[in-house]
Amino acid sequence: MGKIVHVVHQSLDGYVEGPNGEFYWPTMDSDVDAYWRGLADTAGTFLYGRVTWDFMSEYWPRAEQCAFHPGDADFAPVWLAKPKAVVSRTLDSAPWNTRVFSDFGSLAAAAGREQGDFLLCGGSELASSLTRDGLIDEYHIFVHPVLFGGGKPVFTDVNVGAALRLTESRVLDKQVVLLRHERLETSNSPG
Repeated sequence: MGKIVHVVHQSLDGYVEGPNGEFYWPTMDSDVDAYWRGLADTAGTFLYGRVTWDFMSEYWPRAEQCAFHPGDADFAPVWLAKPKAVVSRTLDSAPWNTRVFSDFGSLAAAAGREQGDFLLCGGSELASSLTRDGLIDEYHIFVHPVLFGGGKPVFTDVNVGAALRLTESRVLDKQVVLLRHERLETSNSPG
């Protein structure tokens, strides 16, 4: 029985993108890269919202030619081979071994019956929606030493109090803090 696991890189002040759409700032040194690779290797499915999917499906098939980080070219074959899922109300199908889910119920059912976790990579809108519905089982948040003062927040309009348990915290590469939480319960009121 799989889980939905959210993995995200954020600034110290809680943004996944800067005020001008800056995204290529995460530090992906050896510890961060090794942790991410471990998650990716054990995941059953990579999960994306539509916006992140559009970027990923454009980037990874061409990563050997346009890699942003040194290990991206090596990871591209892993990405291509791994089953993927995208949540979208506008797509009927997607390439690269990808299933399309038009609703959260069918996504949750698939995650619950399949072996391996659904690894939600980034995607603040989808992560917020799934959190609101109590469907994310674990959060792996990489906090990077950068401040933006604005931009795209990790979570928006969650409007639900989620009880979480910290299961791990550590410093990676002497500068990135990993915070790992599991969901305990969800209530209908903030706090």
